[in-house]
Amino acid sequence: ATYRFNHKNGMSQDMKSLKSEDHPLLDESKPFKKLLIDWFSENAKDYPWRTTSDPYEILVSEIMLQQTQVATVLDRGFYRRWLEAFPDFKKLADAEEVEVLRQWEGLGYYSRARNLHKLAKVVVYDMGNQFPKDPKAIETLPGVGRYTAGAVASFAFDLPVPAVDANIARVIARLFDFQERIDSSSGQKKIWAWATDLVPSSGGRIWNSALMELGQTLCGPRKTSCDECPIAASCQCVDPLDLPIKKLKPKATSVDEHVILNVINGNILLQKETGSRRKGMWKLPLRDENEMVKDNLIAVHKYGITRYKVSMHIYKFEDQNIHENEKWFSLDEIDLLPIPSPYRRALRLLENHFNQ
Repeated sequence: ATYRFNHKNGMSQDMKSLKSEDHPLLDESKPFKKLLIDWFSENAKDYPWRTTSDPYEILVSEIMLQQTQVATVLDRGFYRRWLEAFPDFKKLADAEEVEVLRQWEGLGYYSRARNLHKLAKVVVYDMGNQFPKDPKAIETLPGVGRYTAGAVASFAFDLPVPAVDANIARVIARLFDFQERIDSSSGQKKIWAWATDLVPSSGGRIWNSALMELGQTLCGPRKTSCDECPIAASCQCVDPLDLPIKKLKPKATSVDEHVILNVINGNILLQKETGSRRKGMWKLPLRDENEMVKDNLIAVHKYGITRYKVSMHIYKFEDQNIHENEKWFSLDEIDLLPIPSPYRRALRLLENHFNQ
């Protein structure tokens, strides 16, 4: 199906790019931009955020898609459920943090949800519920960086500004045969400069979307389909899978954690997270391994988080005493609490131990 955009085009004088250098790909007379846009118009995936120009809905999609695959956000219903619970900035601004975290549960990186909550309050109560169009103003909002500001400005307002995500960075590095690390400060500067120079003077929405689509499909990180690429003739690189160049990722670190399942008279003891990663979430209480009786070990639950491989050792433990940031909840309240996915899964697997 053809993908059409119905937005007014325009750009203020200070947004216009100054060409950083002469390069064949920057020659406006070359047809490769039209070839890419035509390909995208015929092949674009039907994502819900591509059928709206609402800055709120687009912003939610961009924040969710940070560190998270499209399939997770869509197929598991996170995007739909979020918009049902918080359909606009006002509803989100007025929500309690516990509701926000519970709705985000399963997506991880919970600072994204807290920042989105803070952002909604700024838009509603400091900006008169008027979301800004200027990318620089958008970038001042909580949790918003240069990419997200450019993405919302181009996708919601069709401004001709760059939005360099991992897909676009990869496509640009290959197009220009960039033989330096793209995750260095100088590499980032160069990639963004090229991205800025490539954006057409109108139609930022369809251009950035087309570059992203190309990176998601034909120009992937581990597989390319150069014979199907609409702009292969303009690509400068010889070995696309050798690019982009990045710093090697550190190896995964194995970590053991020891937690307790403390259930007494239909109540369960949980611990509130205080660290930046999961602040405000509830989990099984941590204990020192030396405090635990090995015979009381009932399960070992493995999960991954960032660069860590965690083995969660769970011990059956009954004690009325509680530590700091711990609280008793009835078993019926568990479903209402925001609980990190590894602990939620563990609790479901351990339900048979609740009444023993």
